[in-house]
Amino acid sequence: KKHRVEDALQATRAALEEGIVPGGGVALVNAVEAIKLDSIDDADERTGAAIIVRALEEPIRQLAQNAGLEGSVVVSQVREAAKGNGLNVETGQVEDLFAAGIIDPTMVTRSALQNAASIAKNILTTEAVVAEPPEKQPAGAGAGMPDMGGMM
Repeated sequence: KKHRVEDALQATRAALEEGIVPGGGVALVNAVEAIKLDSIDDADERTGAAIIVRALEEPIRQLAQNAGLEGSVVVSQVREAAKGNGLNVETGQVEDLFAAGIIDPTMVTRSALQNAASIAKNILTTEAVVAEPPEKQPAGAGAGMPDMGGMM
């Protein structure tokens, strides 16, 4: 409980310092408008910009999928909605997130974006990346009746 109070205090300080933006990744989707894919002539630069667009949309896409909704459909709805509107996961609707009280401190959103860009730059300029191999997941039971495989 103490950690939650400290987290709330830090978020409040950040909000007072730089303001607030609609939460749920809406500010990132709104930032997509600054990327003019059609005006980029170089194919490699256009591909890089398209990757950035996809990355900016990913938080909303993931929230939608976690809520049992189709992520790409929700991203499209948010992009077409008025500024400040986004997915309210509790209602499953695209609505005014400021009115719903779903907000993020601007500092937190900006810092996350800057840190992600910095990490991406480091990965792109590094000749090798060390990663742990993914853990193998045991195969789940087939659909229908479990342990009934191979009945033929």
